[in-house]
Amino acid sequence: MRALTVTPGHANSLRVAEVPDPTPGPRDLLVDGLALGVCGTDKEIARGEYGWAPSGSDHLVLGHESLGRVAQAPAGSRFSPGDLVVGVVRRPDPVPCGACGAGEFDMCRNGRYTERGIKEIHGYGSERWTVAEDYAIRLDGRLTDVGVLMEPTSVVAKAWEQVWRTGRRAWFEPRRVLVTGAGPIGLLAALLGTQYDLDVHVLDRVTSGPKPALVRSLGATYHHDPVDQVMSRLTPDVVIEATGAGSVVIEAMSGTTPYGIVCLTGVSPAGRRMSVDAGAINRELVLENDVVLGSVNANIRHYEQAADALAKADPRWLASLITRRVPLSEAPTAFEDDDDVKVVLTLT
Repeated sequence: MRALTVTPGHANSLRVAEVPDPTPGPRDLLVDGLALGVCGTDKEIARGEYGWAPSGSDHLVLGHESLGRVAQAPAGSRFSPGDLVVGVVRRPDPVPCGACGAGEFDMCRNGRYTERGIKEIHGYGSERWTVAEDYAIRLDGRLTDVGVLMEPTSVVAKAWEQVWRTGRRAWFEPRRVLVTGAGPIGLLAALLGTQYDLDVHVLDRVTSGPKPALVRSLGATYHHDPVDQVMSRLTPDVVIEATGAGSVVIEAMSGTTPYGIVCLTGVSPAGRRMSVDAGAINRELVLENDVVLGSVNANIRHYEQAADALAKADPRWLASLITRRVPLSEAPTAFEDDDDVKVVLTLT
């Protein structure tokens, strides 16, 4: 079968290769791959900046934003052939640490976790793949065209869960949220914000293209002014930061209401320096009981929350996030920089 492979640590090694068909274990699902989302992490791995091959392999099958249809299920399984499924990305470390042992493997404390298509386990970027049924999530059958958005939705479902859990350390009735960045993570964070009946605002630099319309069609408000001006006008209760831009992160930390929460989901590049009044930031965080937290990845609970959120969403809006679909045979073109919101590989 065909699969999208890389040699981790080697730039320009991305290719569509023939690999052996997968052999399911006794509790595995055999899945026909339908689609694969491409994100920044995949591009970093393709550039040789990141990623680890499985032990004994010189290559890694790429892909963690999966979507497939069950071809074969074990006897007595809760899944049946024809079910629409996605595979969870992370697996707990083998030790395990306390968090992994409690099923919270997205919070692994010793770094020995593994991840499909990223760290030491082949990914979902192949015409067929297997997944242990304990790490498979069933999707509403109506999501065939958009279910590939499940993994990024699980990331924002976790982010929102962290916000709600943090806020409930005391009285918490947020009204206004600002999402910084209108990429897939930011737009899906805005979607969940509207499902929580919050007053949602989204900030991005662009003034044209699909992003402003996508935000407005959610019933949210789009902004493109400098972040300090937007923060000053809105004084949001919650900020979901999805750019990873250092200047945006700092402004977001400094402009919430008292007892505000900033959840950082964007990963910043290292090595970029800027001058910051650390004392002023610390003073504001302390005197206003503010919280800044980071959130990445997701566990099974968050995938289930994401499945519910997608099932409730307008499928036409979800489909409009996918601005380009590329066949597997032309996969390298999906890794080119462009103005797309979301690029998806079709595996069949």
